[in-house]
Amino acid sequence: MRSGRFVDTRPLRVSPAFRRLWIGSTAAGLSGQLAATAVLHQVWELTGSPWWTGTIGLATAVPTVVGGLVGGTLADAVDRRRLVLVTTAATVVAAAGLAAQAGSGTGSVLLVLALVVLQTTATALGAPARRTFTTRLLPTDLVPAGVALNHVGFQIAVLAGPALAGVLLATGGLRAAYLVDVLGLTVSLHGVLRLPGPGTASPPRHPARRTPAGLRATGEGWRYLLSRPELRGGLAADLAATGLAMPVALFPAVNDERFGGGEHTFGLLASAVAAGGLLAGAASGTITRVPRAGRLLLVASATWGAALAAFALVDSLPATLLCLAAAGAADTVAVVCRGTLVQVSTPDAYLGRVSAAENVVGVAGPGLGNARAGAVAGLTSATTSALTGGLACVVVVGVIAATTPALRRWRAPTAVTPTSAATPTGRVRGPVPHRGRGRPRRRPRR
Repeated sequence: MRSGRFVDTRPLRVSPAFRRLWIGSTAAGLSGQLAATAVLHQVWELTGSPWWTGTIGLATAVPTVVGGLVGGTLADAVDRRRLVLVTTAATVVAAAGLAAQAGSGTGSVLLVLALVVLQTTATALGAPARRTFTTRLLPTDLVPAGVALNHVGFQIAVLAGPALAGVLLATGGLRAAYLVDVLGLTVSLHGVLRLPGPGTASPPRHPARRTPAGLRATGEGWRYLLSRPELRGGLAADLAATGLAMPVALFPAVNDERFGGGEHTFGLLASAVAAGGLLAGAASGTITRVPRAGRLLLVASATWGAALAAFALVDSLPATLLCLAAAGAADTVAVVCRGTLVQVSTPDAYLGRVSAAENVVGVAGPGLGNARAGAVAGLTSATTSALTGGLACVVVVGVIAATTPALRRWRAPTAVTPTSAATPTGRVRGPVPHRGRGRPRRRPRR
């Protein structure tokens, strides 16, 4: 049955390996959001200090950036499937450690943070390699749908994870919450274990051409990214959107100014962006069929800024939530288009490192954006901060659009089998002739 406007589920039907990987990644994302909420709750219970709860951000941001860069280089130098297996197993061990310390009643905030650092580092090291599996498991024409499904899974986790954490913390306590994280990560590990072997999900395809890991290899990856205008333009648009117009840090002040600081309204503000993103993900069948994905990325990034500028000017709760939901929907469209651009346009030899750069921008941008929003709001007001950030985003994305015609014109290529290999020039080789079991047949001698 042909997919329509709603979620394009063809990748789940076409590729059992992708289906298992998606289920595992969604389960791990859901349990990860649950565990993050549990960690925040435990650190607050142990210390009662906002300074200590703030250190959780430091314990996750630094390992994510550093581990992501290292993981991108490793993804282009070693067997990617094995790398993801080892790093996922390490996250299971760290989650089990969190459950053990919660059950033992040690009450050490330093131990909790150390386990968070371990788990975050392992996740970051494996993330770039994991991102490359989509292009290895799906035909090229289904890669946009695969990217969209991955983002839908992420949005489900963001919405449901904290709510599930609240239920578990109230009924089973910290140990139960951390044990659910162990379960989710184990499901993810099973999905990686069942991936096909070398030649499908474990590139580099040519061992003799593997890139040695090191600073030089990392630099080569960044040089390649910067040499491709559509890639650097896509990442620059994302950095402009999140770095200039991230609204999350303003939610407490906006909630106090407009709605009297009620807890229920704060919860609505915090979930509105994710809800809009999930609704857009439900229409991914339309998004993934837009021919000029680069142009749509730019439009969506500018729409994000415009929606957040409007968020600064409205007063009522329905209008505020509508603006935030519109911003979340635009963000999902931009993420799907950017993910498609990175996965399809990058040759396999550089895919791990470019995926790592995308991940670093995705992590660093919101952090910088929230810092900017808080600083400007402290000097002026939350309204001024949101308005100036949204307008600045629209202007900068407009400049990127005007100066990067390659991004405006970029299209995803037509269908290619998932076993095709991209050359360093970005062109696609033909499919590998032998895919069956047993030994390949020898060609008859003349």
